[in-house]
Amino acid sequence: MTEFDARTTAARILAGVDLSGRRMIVTGGASGIGAETVRALAGAGAEVTVATREPADAKPLIEDLGADRVLARRLDLANLDSVAAFTDGWDGPLDALVANAGIMALPTRQTTENGWELQLATNYLGHFALAHRLHAALAAAGSARVVTVSSGAHLAWPVDFDDPHFDRRPYEGFAAYGQSKTADVLLAVGIARRWAADGITANSLAPGSIHTKLQRHLDRDTMVAWGAMDDAGDLLVPAHFKTMAEGASTSVLLAASPTVAGVTGRYFEDNREAPVVPGGPGSPAGVAAHALDPEAADRLWELALPLLG
Repeated sequence: MTEFDARTTAARILAGVDLSGRRMIVTGGASGIGAETVRALAGAGAEVTVATREPADAKPLIEDLGADRVLARRLDLANLDSVAAFTDGWDGPLDALVANAGIMALPTRQTTENGWELQLATNYLGHFALAHRLHAALAAAGSARVVTVSSGAHLAWPVDFDDPHFDRRPYEGFAAYGQSKTADVLLAVGIARRWAADGITANSLAPGSIHTKLQRHLDRDTMVAWGAMDDAGDLLVPAHFKTMAEGASTSVLLAASPTVAGVTGRYFEDNREAPVVPGGPGSPAGVAAHALDPEAADRLWELALPLLG
């Protein structure tokens, strides 16, 4: 479908593409692959709002790219009042929403005030609420795109609808993360099913392995097992790891490249649509069938919707 691959950078995706007049939001856009996503989109002419818990962290991006290209506003995805405040302050059409922010593998179970496990609340519910409240703005753009950043971790963990918040089953940080990343894929499926008539497309992706702050909760043994750290605690860069610019490229592809215009409800990795696989602990790549299940997408949507008030 595309000429790009795992080593294509975000800037290369948009070479020759003019995004002047487009308005976009990138959650978690002040650091990591979010910041590289912002750099590529703003560098191609878009006005990009960085949605982050600490707007001051976006200052380097604003200084580098200009206050006319990059804005920063506070957003705490784990707090639905914060999501409402952010969306209440949005005015005008929105061409792309990149749901990039996330947390990973919390060592202990934490919940929000509404009882949701924190990873599911941040990675899925906050982005669900954000997209839902920005629906009119997305529709006003005429051909808007929603991009959800998932992970290969989704492959082993479907959403456990019997106990999504680990109220009864033993909590395990990476299982909670994997479930939330399945939920991110299901969010794109749900939007694709519901909002196509408004000209809104939605796709999800796995960015690949990149050293970012996302891994801050992982223990040394896990990082060593991944080949990402030596026994002394120093970071290593295995051959399959990507640079930040490479890790951001699939987000940028789905947010703004004309190559995938009109594509919706799909899952991409390495800048190409991924094959559907059965899923399970042994699946190295692809998208698990459980993450594209329309019934699961509808069920998760209905689970979240009452919390919007």
